[in-house]
Amino acid sequence: MRPDRLVLRDAAETLDDAGLTASITVRDLGTGRELALDPDVAYPLASVVKLPLALTVLRRASTRDGADGDGGDVRALDAAVELDPSARTPGLTGLCRFEHPARVAVEDLLYLAMCVSDDTAADALFARFPPAEVTALLRELGIAEITVRHSIQDLHETLAARLTPDEMPQALALAIQASTRGGGHLVPQLDVTHANAGTSRAVVDLLERIWTDPRLARERAPLRRLLGMNLMRHRLAPDLESDDAAWFSKTGTFLHLRHEVGVLEHADGGVFAIAVLSESSVPARLQPGAEQALGHAARLLHDQVRATRTPR
Repeated sequence: MRPDRLVLRDAAETLDDAGLTASITVRDLGTGRELALDPDVAYPLASVVKLPLALTVLRRASTRDGADGDGGDVRALDAAVELDPSARTPGLTGLCRFEHPARVAVEDLLYLAMCVSDDTAADALFARFPPAEVTALLRELGIAEITVRHSIQDLHETLAARLTPDEMPQALALAIQASTRGGGHLVPQLDVTHANAGTSRAVVDLLERIWTDPRLARERAPLRRLLGMNLMRHRLAPDLESDDAAWFSKTGTFLHLRHEVGVLEHADGGVFAIAVLSESSVPARLQPGAEQALGHAARLLHDQVRATRTPR
């Protein structure tokens, strides 16, 4: 078997050739063996933040009759939420595209936020389960390197939101060029000291707790189901999933950021938590080569960890 350092070198070269910088962590949840590339570098999380949001909703909410208008718990899973299209969050999917008022249950908002990455649905959840509460739950679970500070709407309050599609290359160029040493950025939503931010190792820690922590036994099955129904499967899934391997994941994309995190379950019992957080140096919105490079790099690390698997 090849040494780990050579596998990490190949992964880094694959990313560099595609104009990418990335943090990747792969951990075998059966053995604890981990292989990682820059695992402690923080990145803005983009829509990956919906993973801890979903955990918080499932952890703090309940299903009760008489919710909302009948005097029940407005945070209950069956509570109805009134949504006005004039106040929607910009986005490409789901409620972000609705033209008329809608009434949606909290649990259905959770499906929309996780499975089609609906930003309006996520913000409706943030209105009931604020960012500070999401961060507080992460701290309860012992995860210090993920911090949730703002809604998805706040993420869109950038130069990109004020430009026409023809001007998008300018926003991408700004995102790429305006970073500072130490993780700062002239765009606050891309500054890891102000944005929703985390490291790939911390995201893997969160995934491991979701899959194995007895404290999360109630939330595990519904969250695993949501991650399994994710429809955004163009990034890592082509390299990871097969008839013998199921991929449960959440993506995140914003300007030059391209992320995907999840758990890969093999038919032979192997279970691997994988987190890929990346940014591109190429000022282009569509980059199929970058998506392929991320999947290939993740696969290299996964295959190396799996090859040495000895269940503990």
